[in-house]
Amino acid sequence: MEFATRSLSAQESRVVLALSESGRRETTRAEISHLLGGTSKSADHVIESLRRKGWLERATWGTYLFIPPEYGPDALGNSNLLALASQITKRYYIGFGTAAAHYGLTTQHRNVIYMVTPQRLRDRTVGRSKVQIVTQAESKFFGFEEVDVLGYKVVLSDREKTAIDCIDHPEYAGGVGEAAAIFATASRRRFDWYKASDYLERIGAGALARRFGWLADFIKADVPPSARERIVALAARSRKTWLGASPESPVPRAIGYDETWKVFVNVAPEELHGIAGLGKRKAAEEGQ
Repeated sequence: MEFATRSLSAQESRVVLALSESGRRETTRAEISHLLGGTSKSADHVIESLRRKGWLERATWGTYLFIPPEYGPDALGNSNLLALASQITKRYYIGFGTAAAHYGLTTQHRNVIYMVTPQRLRDRTVGRSKVQIVTQAESKFFGFEEVDVLGYKVVLSDREKTAIDCIDHPEYAGGVGEAAAIFATASRRRFDWYKASDYLERIGAGALARRFGWLADFIKADVPPSARERIVALAARSRKTWLGASPESPVPRAIGYDETWKVFVNVAPEELHGIAGLGKRKAAEEGQ
């Protein structure tokens, strides 16, 4: 049955062989039409057939991802929805909860792909997933890298930027509790504290540094002293801040004010249940 669904006509074979031999992972309607030497209408017929058989998947209007033979008919499952989303714009990175899930920093998987870009774009739908556009200021648009996802190059925020972004905007990570859990998990997996300090300095937001510092202490992460000093110095640029809901909407039994970081933690203890000290415990285990 699988062979039948991936079988090809002569024209379809011409397209698949051309893309396979060239190592291409993307193509367009115009390219296929030119390759076949026919009309756009005949190219559309071939494209539709290749989509139905699992060789092509539409990324945007007139643009398609090619699923090579070695990946089989199910190559564009949940993970490679990221490859489809990557076709929306050239200036982007996949971040927040989506990047955290890719790196294994969270067990929560949602049908939302968070795409960060300095451009103002509308949200899209890819497969059964929503692509939520998070418009990021140019000053925060950094800290990403290309990652191979089943043969496709997809740009994701790195682990350090993912943790910082989730602390900055926990609403895109599943809430404060999940953002803290992502940070705790990242901190015990070869987390580069000096890179994180560089990123915080580059962003230049004292309030974010205070939240980051408080959470680092809360999870008892092993922050190198020199990196901690840099975070403390950056935090001094802000008088005080809060974590969680605005203080104007106090949460019942909120954790309260922390004098060290001058952060009002407007979060109920149960939201951070099981996260306190998580970074320290795992770090100790890995050192054994």
